[in-house]
Amino acid sequence: MTAAFQDWMKTIQAGMEHDMDRYLPGADAVPAKLHEAMRYALLGGGKRVRPLLVYAAGALSGADAAVLSRAAAAVEMIHAYSLVHDDMPCMDDDELRRGKPTVHVAYDEATALLVGDALQSQAFLTLSEAAAAGLPPARLVAMLRLLAHASGSAGMCGGQAIDLDSVGLSLTLEQLERMHQLKTGALLRASVVLGALAGKELADDEIAALDDYARAIGLAFQVVDDVLDATADSATLGKTAGKDAADNKPTYVSILGLEPSRVLAEKLRLDAHAALAPFGDKALRLRELADLIVQRKA
Repeated sequence: MTAAFQDWMKTIQAGMEHDMDRYLPGADAVPAKLHEAMRYALLGGGKRVRPLLVYAAGALSGADAAVLSRAAAAVEMIHAYSLVHDDMPCMDDDELRRGKPTVHVAYDEATALLVGDALQSQAFLTLSEAAAAGLPPARLVAMLRLLAHASGSAGMCGGQAIDLDSVGLSLTLEQLERMHQLKTGALLRASVVLGALAGKELADDEIAALDDYARAIGLAFQVVDDVLDATADSATLGKTAGKDAADNKPTYVSILGLEPSRVLAEKLRLDAHAALAPFGDKALRLRELADLIVQRKA
């Protein structure tokens, strides 16, 4: 990573922390316990890959910073809610997330359930208020629809359902890819397209190119996650390492093996770069984010 990219990334991450703090209810607002737990789940941790993708794609469409802020915060709220629910005993039953106790451990299960519900609602409220920044109503509706679709049964939730139903089963590579296109890829794609929609209208072939890019990084993200789950320790990951194997879940590593999974991640990185060719230098940050996703260590 170049120093310029690191500086850009740190600026976006710090800005998101500040903005999401503003978009959430105060910790002392009634009901205080719920609001405190929402802030615990969302603030003070995470790579913020999805907001970074929103901002990087927004550079291609000349998007207004105020609109990008709300779009990025909204998609991160959806992601955070999914992690809170994913960690609960009825799902993946994990006690560590981002290096600290998961919400149901730090608070209780009922609070964790409500935190996820409330963060999902807060995401759409946050994005809806982008209208005040001058975003055309039709464009805002398209963005809200995109986020809803990526979050629901045809996207992230659907992928999670398939994941839960697949424990102990032998999936084909095609079935595994389909699961992760929904579970992980749908929200990553939404992040890219939200950034693009936040500015001037792009041509159909440009949106198609961004779709190809998003599809590649969405799969790459999961392949690398599977590799790290098999090779890194809990302190490095900030979550319980080796859990997929312990839970007998199908992964890229269990189907392909460790080294072929690494080769696949690199191929997907190159595919992502190739998809961005029509944008030239304007897509530099998106290219660098593809590198970050594949070359990360946690």
